[in-house]
Amino acid sequence: MAADPANTEPFALIARPSASPSPHDTVAARQRLARRQPPPLLGSHAAAALRYKPSDELLLALNMALHTGSPLLLTGEPGTGKTQAADFVGAYFGIPLFKFLVKSTSSAQDLLYEFDAVGYLHWAQSDRRSAPRTEDAASAKGEPPAVAHEAAAIREGFLHRRALWQAYNTEGDSVVLIDEIDKAARDFPNDLLHELDQHSFPHPFDHRRWITPRSGRRPIVLITSNEERRLPDAFLRRCIFHRIELTPTLVADAVNSMAGDGGNAFPHLDAGTREAAQRRFWELRDVVGLDKKPSTAELLTWLAILSAQRATVAQLRDSHLADLPALGALIKDAEDLRRLGSRTGHPRAGQPGAGYRTTGQR
Repeated sequence: MAADPANTEPFALIARPSASPSPHDTVAARQRLARRQPPPLLGSHAAAALRYKPSDELLLALNMALHTGSPLLLTGEPGTGKTQAADFVGAYFGIPLFKFLVKSTSSAQDLLYEFDAVGYLHWAQSDRRSAPRTEDAASAKGEPPAVAHEAAAIREGFLHRRALWQAYNTEGDSVVLIDEIDKAARDFPNDLLHELDQHSFPHPFDHRRWITPRSGRRPIVLITSNEERRLPDAFLRRCIFHRIELTPTLVADAVNSMAGDGGNAFPHLDAGTREAAQRRFWELRDVVGLDKKPSTAELLTWLAILSAQRATVAQLRDSHLADLPALGALIKDAEDLRRLGSRTGHPRAGQPGAGYRTTGQR
Protein backbone atom coordinates (compact mmCIF):
# COMPACT_ATOMS: atom_id res chain seq x y z
CA MET A 1 0.00 0.00 0.00
CA ALA A 2 1.51 3.32 -1.02
CA ALA A 3 1.67 6.28 1.29
CA ASP A 4 -1.19 8.73 0.76
CA PRO A 5 0.07 11.96 -0.84
CA ALA A 6 -2.97 13.74 0.54
CA ASN A 7 -2.05 12.83 4.09
CA THR A 8 -1.70 16.09 6.00
CA GLU A 9 -0.92 14.70 9.44
CA PRO A 10 1.63 16.85 11.30
CA PHE A 11 5.14 15.48 11.65
CA ALA A 12 5.17 16.00 15.44
CA LEU A 13 2.98 13.13 16.61
CA ILE A 14 4.56 13.78 20.01
CA ALA A 15 4.51 17.51 20.72
CA ARG A 16 6.15 19.42 23.52
CA PRO A 17 3.86 19.30 26.60
CA SER A 18 2.42 22.64 27.62
CA ALA A 19 3.51 24.40 30.80
CA SER A 20 0.02 23.92 32.17
CA PRO A 21 -0.31 21.13 34.76
CA SER A 22 -3.49 19.92 33.06
CA PRO A 23 -3.01 16.75 30.95
CA HIS A 24 -3.06 16.96 27.17
CA ASP A 25 -5.77 15.37 25.03
CA THR A 26 -4.66 11.74 24.94
CA VAL A 27 -7.65 10.71 22.81
CA ALA A 28 -6.68 13.10 20.03
CA ALA A 29 -3.04 12.03 20.36
CA ARG A 30 -3.99 8.35 19.97
CA GLN A 31 -6.09 9.19 16.93
CA ARG A 32 -3.12 10.88 15.29
CA LEU A 33 -0.96 7.91 16.22
CA ALA A 34 -3.47 5.50 14.65
CA ARG A 35 -3.42 7.49 11.39
CA ARG A 36 0.34 7.34 10.95
CA GLN A 37 1.48 5.53 7.82
CA PRO A 38 5.11 4.37 7.87
CA PRO A 39 6.20 3.62 4.30
CA PRO A 40 5.46 -0.11 3.88
CA LEU A 41 8.19 -0.57 1.28
CA LEU A 42 10.83 0.45 3.82
CA GLY A 43 9.61 -1.91 6.51
CA SER A 44 9.21 -5.07 4.44
CA HIS A 45 11.79 -6.72 2.22
CA ALA A 46 9.05 -8.90 0.78
CA ALA A 47 6.92 -5.89 -0.22
CA ALA A 48 9.88 -4.14 -1.82
CA ALA A 49 11.34 -7.25 -3.48
CA LEU A 50 10.06 -6.62 -7.01
CA ARG A 51 11.23 -2.99 -6.83
CA TYR A 52 14.77 -4.13 -6.05
CA LYS A 53 17.18 -3.02 -8.79
CA PRO A 54 20.17 -5.38 -8.98
CA SER A 55 23.19 -4.13 -10.87
CA ASP A 56 24.39 -5.87 -14.01
CA GLU A 57 27.28 -7.29 -11.99
CA LEU A 58 24.95 -8.72 -9.35
CA LEU A 59 22.70 -10.22 -12.05
CA LEU A 60 25.75 -11.90 -13.56
CA ALA A 61 26.73 -13.35 -10.17
CA LEU A 62 23.17 -14.58 -9.57
CA ASN A 63 23.06 -16.31 -12.92
CA MET A 64 26.48 -17.86 -12.35
CA ALA A 65 25.23 -19.31 -9.07
CA LEU A 66 22.01 -20.56 -10.65
CA HIS A 67 23.81 -22.34 -13.48
CA THR A 68 26.39 -24.02 -11.23
CA GLY A 69 24.22 -24.69 -8.17
CA SER A 70 26.86 -22.95 -6.05
CA PRO A 71 26.05 -20.77 -3.05
CA LEU A 72 26.30 -17.05 -3.81
CA LEU A 73 28.29 -15.11 -1.22
CA LEU A 74 27.34 -11.42 -1.15
CA THR A 75 29.56 -8.99 0.72
CA GLY A 76 29.61 -5.23 1.10
CA GLU A 77 29.02 -2.62 3.74
CA PRO A 78 25.75 -2.81 5.70
CA GLY A 79 22.72 -1.29 4.01
CA THR A 80 23.66 -1.98 0.38
CA GLY A 81 20.86 -4.49 -0.27
CA LYS A 82 22.58 -7.84 0.30
CA THR A 83 19.74 -9.35 2.31
CA GLN A 84 17.09 -7.97 -0.02
CA ALA A 85 18.71 -9.76 -2.95
CA ALA A 86 17.34 -13.04 -1.56
CA ASP A 87 13.82 -11.59 -1.36
CA PHE A 88 14.24 -10.41 -4.95
CA VAL A 89 15.19 -13.89 -6.18
CA GLY A 90 12.28 -15.51 -4.34
CA ALA A 91 9.81 -12.93 -5.65
CA TYR A 92 11.20 -13.05 -9.20
CA PHE A 93 10.61 -16.80 -9.49
CA GLY A 94 7.62 -16.94 -7.14
CA ILE A 95 9.28 -19.59 -4.96
CA PRO A 96 9.51 -19.87 -1.16
CA LEU A 97 12.29 -18.19 0.78
CA PHE A 98 13.68 -19.67 3.99
CA LYS A 99 15.80 -17.34 6.11
CA PHE A 100 18.43 -18.21 8.69
CA LEU A 101 19.59 -15.17 10.65
CA VAL A 102 23.04 -15.97 12.00
CA LYS A 103 23.87 -15.06 15.60
CA SER A 104 27.13 -15.16 17.50
CA THR A 105 25.93 -18.37 19.20
CA SER A 106 24.75 -20.10 16.00
CA SER A 107 26.07 -23.53 15.05
CA ALA A 108 25.84 -25.27 11.70
CA GLN A 109 23.22 -27.63 13.13
CA ASP A 110 20.92 -24.65 13.72
CA LEU A 111 20.62 -24.22 9.95
CA LEU A 112 19.37 -27.82 9.70
CA TYR A 113 17.28 -28.52 12.77
CA GLU A 114 16.78 -27.90 16.48
CA PHE A 115 15.91 -30.62 18.98
CA ASP A 116 13.94 -29.50 22.02
CA ALA A 117 15.85 -31.66 24.48
CA VAL A 118 14.32 -29.96 27.53
CA GLY A 119 10.79 -30.50 26.26
CA TYR A 120 11.52 -34.12 25.40
CA LEU A 121 13.02 -34.72 28.84
CA HIS A 122 9.92 -33.27 30.48
CA TRP A 123 7.77 -35.60 28.40
CA ALA A 124 9.95 -38.61 29.19
CA GLN A 125 9.74 -37.93 32.91
CA SER A 126 6.05 -37.11 32.91
CA ASP A 127 3.92 -39.04 35.42
CA ARG A 128 1.37 -39.50 32.64
CA ARG A 129 3.62 -42.05 30.95
CA SER A 130 3.73 -45.57 32.29
CA ALA A 131 7.21 -46.32 33.57
CA PRO A 132 8.00 -49.59 31.70
CA ARG A 133 7.02 -48.28 28.24
CA THR A 134 10.38 -47.15 26.87
CA GLU A 135 12.15 -47.69 23.59
CA ASP A 136 15.00 -49.57 25.27
CA ALA A 137 12.62 -51.98 26.98
CA ALA A 138 10.75 -52.56 23.76
CA SER A 139 13.94 -53.19 21.79
CA ALA A 140 15.14 -55.67 24.42
CA LYS A 141 12.23 -57.99 23.56
CA GLY A 142 13.63 -58.55 20.09
CA GLU A 143 10.75 -57.03 18.18
CA PRO A 144 9.69 -53.42 17.53
CA PRO A 145 6.31 -53.14 19.26
CA ALA A 146 3.92 -50.28 18.61
CA VAL A 147 5.04 -48.50 21.76
CA ALA A 148 8.58 -48.12 20.37
CA HIS A 149 7.21 -46.57 17.21
CA GLU A 150 5.01 -44.31 19.30
CA ALA A 151 7.97 -43.13 21.37
CA ALA A 152 10.05 -42.53 18.24
CA ALA A 153 7.21 -40.54 16.69
CA ILE A 154 6.90 -38.47 19.86
CA ARG A 155 10.62 -37.76 19.82
CA GLU A 156 10.28 -36.62 16.20
CA GLY A 157 7.67 -34.18 17.47
CA PHE A 158 10.36 -32.39 19.47
CA LEU A 159 12.53 -32.08 16.35
CA HIS A 160 12.06 -28.70 14.64
CA ARG A 161 13.23 -28.43 11.04
CA ARG A 162 15.06 -25.23 10.20
CA ALA A 163 15.78 -23.31 6.99
CA LEU A 164 17.82 -25.82 4.97
CA TRP A 165 15.72 -28.85 5.94
CA GLN A 166 12.53 -26.89 5.25
CA ALA A 167 13.88 -26.07 1.80
CA TYR A 168 14.66 -29.76 1.21
CA ASN A 169 11.04 -30.63 2.04
CA THR A 170 9.73 -28.16 -0.55
CA GLU A 171 8.32 -29.41 -3.82
CA GLY A 172 10.24 -27.64 -6.54
CA ASP A 173 12.71 -24.79 -6.17
CA SER A 174 13.30 -22.59 -3.14
CA VAL A 175 15.72 -19.99 -1.81
CA VAL A 176 17.73 -20.25 1.40
CA LEU A 177 19.25 -17.11 2.90
CA ILE A 178 22.10 -17.44 5.41
CA ASP A 179 22.26 -13.87 6.64
CA GLU A 180 25.42 -12.30 8.12
CA ILE A 181 27.51 -15.46 8.31
CA ASP A 182 30.47 -13.49 9.65
CA LYS A 183 28.64 -13.09 12.97
CA ALA A 184 29.07 -16.78 13.83
CA ALA A 185 32.08 -18.56 15.30
CA ARG A 186 34.92 -19.27 12.87
CA ASP A 187 34.06 -22.98 12.63
CA PHE A 188 30.50 -22.28 11.45
CA PRO A 189 31.27 -21.96 7.69
CA ASN A 190 33.56 -24.99 7.64
CA ASP A 191 30.92 -27.08 9.43
CA LEU A 192 28.60 -26.49 6.47
CA LEU A 193 30.98 -27.57 3.71
CA HIS A 194 29.31 -30.92 3.04
CA GLU A 195 25.75 -29.59 3.21
CA LEU A 196 26.43 -26.69 0.84
CA ASP A 197 28.47 -28.86 -1.54
CA GLN A 198 26.48 -32.13 -1.58
CA HIS A 199 23.15 -30.96 -0.16
CA SER A 200 22.63 -33.88 2.16
CA PHE A 201 23.03 -34.60 5.86
CA PRO A 202 22.32 -37.57 8.15
CA HIS A 203 19.05 -37.74 10.06
CA PRO A 204 19.74 -36.70 13.66
CA PHE A 205 18.17 -39.91 15.08
CA ASP A 206 19.27 -42.39 12.44
CA HIS A 207 22.55 -41.81 10.63
CA ARG A 208 21.64 -44.51 8.12
CA ARG A 209 19.00 -42.13 6.75
CA TRP A 210 20.17 -39.13 4.77
CA ILE A 211 18.11 -35.99 4.30
CA THR A 212 18.21 -34.72 0.71
CA PRO A 213 16.02 -32.39 -1.37
CA ARG A 214 12.67 -34.11 -1.90
CA SER A 215 12.38 -32.72 -5.42
CA GLY A 216 15.93 -33.68 -6.33
CA ARG A 217 16.68 -29.99 -6.94
CA ARG A 218 19.11 -28.23 -4.64
CA PRO A 219 17.86 -24.92 -3.23
CA ILE A 220 19.26 -21.58 -4.34
CA VAL A 221 21.54 -20.51 -1.48
CA LEU A 222 22.47 -16.88 -0.84
CA ILE A 223 24.90 -16.00 1.93
CA THR A 224 25.62 -12.47 3.16
CA SER A 225 28.60 -11.09 5.01
CA ASN A 226 29.40 -7.61 6.30
CA GLU A 227 33.11 -8.45 6.00
CA GLU A 228 33.71 -8.24 9.73
CA ARG A 229 36.22 -11.07 9.35
CA ARG A 230 37.68 -13.25 6.62
CA LEU A 231 35.87 -16.49 5.88
CA PRO A 232 37.77 -19.80 5.57
CA ASP A 233 39.34 -20.60 2.20
CA ALA A 234 37.65 -24.02 1.98
CA PHE A 235 34.28 -22.31 2.35
CA LEU A 236 35.09 -19.56 -0.17
CA ARG A 237 36.16 -22.18 -2.71
CA ARG A 238 32.58 -23.50 -2.87
CA CYS A 239 30.96 -20.10 -3.41
CA ILE A 240 30.36 -17.69 -6.23
CA PHE A 241 31.50 -14.32 -4.86
CA HIS A 242 30.16 -10.82 -5.43
CA ARG A 243 30.74 -7.59 -3.54
CA ILE A 244 27.95 -5.02 -3.78
CA GLU A 245 29.63 -1.66 -4.21
CA LEU A 246 27.83 1.47 -3.06
CA THR A 247 27.72 3.64 -6.18
CA PRO A 248 25.61 6.65 -7.19
CA THR A 249 23.84 4.42 -9.69
CA LEU A 250 22.88 1.88 -7.03
CA VAL A 251 21.67 4.63 -4.68
CA ALA A 252 19.73 6.48 -7.38
CA ASP A 253 18.08 3.24 -8.53
CA ALA A 254 17.03 2.43 -4.97
CA VAL A 255 15.57 5.91 -4.44
CA ASN A 256 13.76 5.95 -7.76
CA SER A 257 12.30 2.49 -7.23
CA MET A 258 10.84 3.57 -3.89
CA ALA A 259 9.54 6.83 -5.34
CA GLY A 260 8.07 5.29 -8.49
CA ASP A 261 4.46 4.65 -9.46
CA GLY A 262 2.52 2.55 -6.98
CA GLY A 263 5.23 2.65 -4.33
CA ASN A 264 5.56 6.30 -3.38
CA ALA A 265 7.46 6.14 -0.13
CA PHE A 266 8.29 9.88 -0.27
CA PRO A 267 5.01 11.54 -1.29
CA HIS A 268 6.03 15.06 -0.28
CA LEU A 269 9.46 15.13 -1.97
CA ASP A 270 9.69 16.06 -5.63
CA ALA A 271 12.53 14.88 -7.84
CA GLY A 272 14.58 18.02 -7.20
CA THR A 273 14.39 17.61 -3.42
CA ARG A 274 15.31 13.93 -3.65
CA GLU A 275 18.31 14.84 -5.79
CA ALA A 276 19.38 17.52 -3.30
CA ALA A 277 19.12 15.00 -0.48
CA GLN A 278 21.30 12.54 -2.39
CA ARG A 279 23.94 15.20 -2.91
CA ARG A 280 24.13 15.91 0.82
CA PHE A 281 24.24 12.15 1.46
CA TRP A 282 27.34 11.82 -0.71
CA GLU A 283 28.89 14.87 0.95
CA LEU A 284 28.44 13.16 4.31
CA ARG A 285 30.10 10.01 3.00
CA ASP A 286 33.02 12.12 1.74
CA VAL A 287 33.78 13.48 5.22
CA VAL A 288 37.16 12.09 6.24
CA GLY A 289 37.30 10.05 9.42
CA LEU A 290 33.67 9.00 9.87
CA ASP A 291 33.51 5.68 11.69
CA LYS A 292 30.06 4.79 10.35
CA LYS A 293 29.26 6.21 6.95
CA PRO A 294 25.55 6.25 6.01
CA SER A 295 24.44 3.71 3.43
CA THR A 296 21.43 3.16 1.17
CA ALA A 297 19.16 1.95 3.97
CA GLU A 298 19.85 5.09 6.01
CA LEU A 299 19.27 7.31 2.99
CA LEU A 300 15.86 5.77 2.26
CA THR A 301 14.82 6.19 5.89
CA TRP A 302 16.05 9.80 5.84
CA LEU A 303 14.05 10.55 2.70
CA ALA A 304 10.90 9.16 4.32
CA ILE A 305 11.46 11.48 7.29
CA LEU A 306 12.18 14.47 5.06
CA SER A 307 8.95 13.74 3.21
CA ALA A 308 6.99 13.71 6.47
CA GLN A 309 8.67 17.00 7.44
CA ARG A 310 7.92 18.55 4.01
CA ALA A 311 11.59 19.43 3.60
CA THR A 312 12.57 21.79 0.79
CA VAL A 313 15.51 22.03 -1.57
CA ALA A 314 16.58 25.25 0.17
CA GLN A 315 16.67 23.56 3.59
CA LEU A 316 18.90 20.81 2.28
CA ARG A 317 21.07 23.07 0.15
CA ASP A 318 21.69 25.80 2.72
CA SER A 319 22.31 23.72 5.84
CA HIS A 320 25.77 22.89 7.08
CA LEU A 321 26.25 19.12 7.22
CA ALA A 322 26.03 19.18 11.01
CA ASP A 323 22.69 21.02 10.79
CA LEU A 324 20.93 18.87 8.20
CA PRO A 325 17.36 18.04 9.25
CA ALA A 326 16.84 14.61 10.83
CA LEU A 327 20.58 13.95 10.85
CA GLY A 328 20.11 11.11 13.34
CA ALA A 329 18.70 8.98 10.53
CA LEU A 330 22.08 9.14 8.76
CA ILE A 331 24.74 9.46 11.43
CA LYS A 332 24.67 6.81 14.15
CA ASP A 333 27.88 7.50 16.07
CA ALA A 334 28.41 10.20 18.70
CA GLU A 335 32.03 10.79 17.63
CA ASP A 336 30.91 11.21 14.03
CA LEU A 337 28.38 13.83 15.13
CA ARG A 338 31.15 15.70 16.93
CA ARG A 339 33.34 15.52 13.83
CA LEU A 340 30.59 17.08 11.75
CA GLY A 341 30.02 19.73 14.40
CA SER A 342 33.63 20.88 14.28
CA ARG A 343 32.93 22.62 10.93
CA THR A 344 36.56 22.10 9.97
CA GLY A 345 37.59 20.73 6.61
CA HIS A 346 34.08 19.71 5.57
CA PRO A 347 32.26 20.64 2.37
CA ARG A 348 30.33 23.87 2.75
CA ALA A 349 26.62 24.11 2.09
CA GLY A 350 25.72 23.89 -1.57
CA GLN A 351 29.15 22.57 -2.62
CA PRO A 352 29.30 18.91 -3.63
CA GLY A 353 31.86 16.85 -1.77
CA ALA A 354 35.07 16.05 -3.56
CA GLY A 355 33.96 12.46 -4.08
CA TYR A 356 30.42 13.14 -5.30
CA ARG A 357 29.68 11.67 -8.70
CA THR A 358 26.63 12.31 -10.79
CA THR A 359 24.02 9.63 -11.30
CA GLY A 360 25.06 7.06 -13.87
CA GLN A 361 28.80 7.20 -13.14
CA ARG A 362 30.57 4.32 -11.41
